[in-house]
Amino acid sequence: MHILFDDAGKLMTGRLLSEAESSLQVELDSGKRVKVKSANALLRFDKPAPAQLMPAATALAETMELELAYEFAPEGEFGFAELAQEYFSASAGTEQQVAALLCLQGAPHYFRRAGKGRYKKAPPEILAQALAGIEKKKQIQAQIEAWAAELASGQCPEPVRQQLYKILFKPDKNAPEYKAVVEAARNSHTAPLTLLQNAGAIASAYQFHWQRFLFDQFPKGTGFPALQAPAIADELPLAAVQAFSIDDSHTTEIDDALSLQGLGSGTVTLGIHIAAPGLAVLPDSPIDQVARNRLSTVYMPGHKITMLPDEVVQAYTLMAGRDCPAVSLYVSFDEATLEPKDSRTVLERVPIAHNLRHDQLDTVITEDWLTGQAPASAAIAEAHLEELQPQLAFIFRLARHLKAQREVVRGKPENFNRPDYTFRLEGVTGSEPAGDETVVIGTRQRGAPLDLMVAEAMILANSTWGNWLADCGVPGIYRSQASLAPGVKVRMGTKAQPHAGIGVKSYAWSTSPLRRYVDMVNQWQIIACARHGKTAALAAPFKPKDANLFAIISGFDAAYTAYNGFQNGMERYWTLKHLQQAGISELTATLFKDNLVRADSLPLVLPVMGAEGLPRGAHVRVRLGAIDHITLDVHGTVIERLDLPVDSVDDSSESEDGEDDELAAPLALAIDVDDAQVDAPETAAETAAEAPGL
Repeated sequence: MHILFDDAGKLMTGRLLSEAESSLQVELDSGKRVKVKSANALLRFDKPAPAQLMPAATALAETMELELAYEFAPEGEFGFAELAQEYFSASAGTEQQVAALLCLQGAPHYFRRAGKGRYKKAPPEILAQALAGIEKKKQIQAQIEAWAAELASGQCPEPVRQQLYKILFKPDKNAPEYKAVVEAARNSHTAPLTLLQNAGAIASAYQFHWQRFLFDQFPKGTGFPALQAPAIADELPLAAVQAFSIDDSHTTEIDDALSLQGLGSGTVTLGIHIAAPGLAVLPDSPIDQVARNRLSTVYMPGHKITMLPDEVVQAYTLMAGRDCPAVSLYVSFDEATLEPKDSRTVLERVPIAHNLRHDQLDTVITEDWLTGQAPASAAIAEAHLEELQPQLAFIFRLARHLKAQREVVRGKPENFNRPDYTFRLEGVTGSEPAGDETVVIGTRQRGAPLDLMVAEAMILANSTWGNWLADCGVPGIYRSQASLAPGVKVRMGTKAQPHAGIGVKSYAWSTSPLRRYVDMVNQWQIIACARHGKTAALAAPFKPKDANLFAIISGFDAAYTAYNGFQNGMERYWTLKHLQQAGISELTATLFKDNLVRADSLPLVLPVMGAEGLPRGAHVRVRLGAIDHITLDVHGTVIERLDLPVDSVDDSSESEDGEDDELAAPLALAIDVDDAQVDAPETAAETAAEAPGL
């Protein structure tokens, strides 16, 4: 005798060997003997043999009409044998009974299990819903197959085009658009990105990167609500200075300006004046909510997304010819020794006499002119800067002194061997680039006189105010670095701790409140200290261990990383455009890690072949391969090693290699055809971040 039994939902057959009170001993066709609970035995039979029964019953079950079976099935609970008798005949045999069982088991939307081999008809309304769902799934699957066929043939369905960035970077793997791309990629053996490019889903590489960034960071768009800059309620005194700012020509958010008093008196006072939106914009106000949502201005070649609306920026920016509200730090120095004497913070209106533009003046305001070793040039005379020469000369002397003191604390000098690169787009006709403009890449050497003056002044302000906040018991947002040891990263927190990379006791970003939200937060805290002194902790907007402060740090860190990554990506895009526009097929570069090289005269890091065995710092000529503006990928091949004196090798990259690795990495996608699914230490880079125009 043979037996049909249920083994964890799977129907199996075998020869019955023996039977106990509650179990059976069964021999399977494979010869294996198993113990089966009596309750799991569904059918006993002599003929046909199990090897013939199951194939025949399966074929018969496939011919059964589910609607008819549902109609013939008894009301209430029933067994599969009863259905076989109703559907086939009253004398339904073993084959028909097993076919009925297979039919019942394979149609859960028609029949519900009521026990081993027992079933009940699904209620008509539930059945109707189930059938509608099945039909909908069939239609969706048909749509997926149709879209996949279109993609494979080189055409992009509009629904897929509309979901492009979500499919590639934040996919809903149950969405039909995603499944269509996966199916088309798998069937055509084509990478998803290549498939979509071939199908015309990506018409412009520039728009691809731009729209992807907006999708990630500005899903609601970059526009601002209608907001008016609130007036400053305080009656601010007028400062007895004539201040000047130093920025790039394109800078509209002028956060900082400098002044100097007391030259020739033995005690000189440097004024560092910071735009003061914090005097008018209050925490949780509509403008604050906009700033906290954006957290920083986003920079890219030819365009930027400001943190604040332009109307608000223009109300507080340090524009020449105006008396501008400012938070001013005055630090007095011995004119001869440059030793600091005291410092004070004042809330005031500052007359801004000049907005100097270093990209126009770097070549004329040189070290030789500042130190009196070169006569004034015609450009300086035309700019009416002769009267500023003594002030600029002293500030330059002071900046070098401050830098030297920081380097003593750092334990080694800051290297400015590599320039900062500038990007200028020619032919921009709209509010933002189209992506095919001519790009002109220039350089601005780190540590140029004007650059150094501003950088050291901002570091002085940020470190002085950071220490002051701590002395007053008022929390701020600090950047700290425990040491310059490899792998020790810069951290953000609320405690005043040393920043080894800069060489200061503490460092709190406070000098760019129009461009960075943490600077705005720190400005509110500084204003509280200026108004209340030692009792400022009671009046400051943010108290110690304030959860809001930690939330701001977390949000800012993530946004700032994303914004910088986008800026780096767009600079790489325009660098690759420059290679094409200039017809550059070879360039010289320096090997700095494994198979990565850094171009000598362009902001470009790329992987190369043929660098095996070459030492770090080897100078090579590289032949460039194909350029992909979508993945921002370009490879090279070393074709020649160039001799270089050992002392000309740039060894300043020990803290920036991690950044360079990221710059050389190809575009990362979230789409998975198989359907399975760096924060760098700051040293000179932190100083450069405080440079004018950044």
